[in-house]
Amino acid sequence: MSAASQLEIRLHAFVPLSRANGPGPRSVLWLQGCTLACPECFNPETHDRDGGRSATVDAVVSRIRALEPQLEGVTVSGGEPIQQAEALGELCRRIRATTSLSILVFSGYTLQAIERTASGPDVLAHIDVLVAGRYLHETRLGSGLLGSSNQTAHLLTDRYTREEVASTPEIEIQIGPSGDVLVTGMSGGAGLIDYSL
Repeated sequence: MSAASQLEIRLHAFVPLSRANGPGPRSVLWLQGCTLACPECFNPETHDRDGGRSATVDAVVSRIRALEPQLEGVTVSGGEPIQQAEALGELCRRIRATTSLSILVFSGYTLQAIERTASGPDVLAHIDVLVAGRYLHETRLGSGLLGSSNQTAHLLTDRYTREEVASTPEIEIQIGPSGDVLVTGMSGGAGLIDYSL
């Protein structure tokens, strides 16, 4: 088994199927750990680097591949995904190589800042859409996958049009297997169900 397949990624939550986190039905990974600490962040429980749980990239990819027939793509949010750029890059590379799924990543960093990081260009090379920029509560938007008006949706491939990205539903409510409630999307913030991989 290769070292890359055993690379670990720190997860806060995984939702097998969502329609409010990018175009079409998508699996969503919320990564754990963020030092940006944007005021009024939707997901402050994702900030602690020691929270959540670890999983191998291999286990995450296997779970997503099992769901592929139901999915249009995968969305990665946080926490701050770029603060796990090496594992994120491997995850995106493997999804791209073994599935036909699209990949969308949310980050508090700008595109230019990501391009300057050691593993950032590798992440960018394997994703279709990057929603970039810190959340600014005073310019709250909550639509078109943008939490605030300063953020930008970068179309890094021709997989989607700007209209397809912008037409993502603003909020979604799911009832989990044990009665837990998940509220996610740009209008609702996110109360996360910690589904197992």
